[in-house]
Amino acid sequence: MIVDPDSIPAADVYKLLSGSVVPRPIAFVSTISDDGVPNLAPFSFFNAVCADPPTVSFCPGVRNPPKDTLANVRANGEFVVNIVSDHIAEQMNVCAAEFGPEESEFEASGLTAAPSEVVRPPRVAQSRVNMECRLIQIIEVSKKPVGASLVLGEVVRFHVDDAIVDEFKIDPDKLDAVGRMGGREYIHTRERFQMRRPR
Repeated sequence: MIVDPDSIPAADVYKLLSGSVVPRPIAFVSTISDDGVPNLAPFSFFNAVCADPPTVSFCPGVRNPPKDTLANVRANGEFVVNIVSDHIAEQMNVCAAEFGPEESEFEASGLTAAPSEVVRPPRVAQSRVNMECRLIQIIEVSKKPVGASLVLGEVVRFHVDDAIVDEFKIDPDKLDAVGRMGGREYIHTRERFQMRRPR
């Protein structure tokens, strides 16, 4: 099968892309509106970018009006990436629903908003790793119906559960992160293997 992306609907291109680029980590992003309403939403187009300065990226899809997350980041330039472990996967999924800007996903999901140290948006208390971020840049990749913006943020504070880390090395079993596959499917990160890097 050879596919020219211009020859098929964008929704089918999305299926090919999201089903092939797997597993994807999930950025559970918390922001806050100018009115002080906290927002919480998951994004599976997410990754680390570099370590100096520590930088992460996530990609909100095109919406009209824009998703609350993107609107809030544009307005105040701050957000928190909360890592999704298995014990909060169901609550994360609740936050994937469409909520109005006046509604707080923290309340809807039962997750606890904990104060951040440097940025205004709260952290998810139940998440084992939180990254407080300041906006570096927003790149509008595409304004098409299945388009997206690329949000780059510098991590200005890490919050890591002491129980999962030893000398800055995070124990993957204790983190128990969840990843995204295609469609409705998610994946646990419990089955792993090692390979020695060649010289």
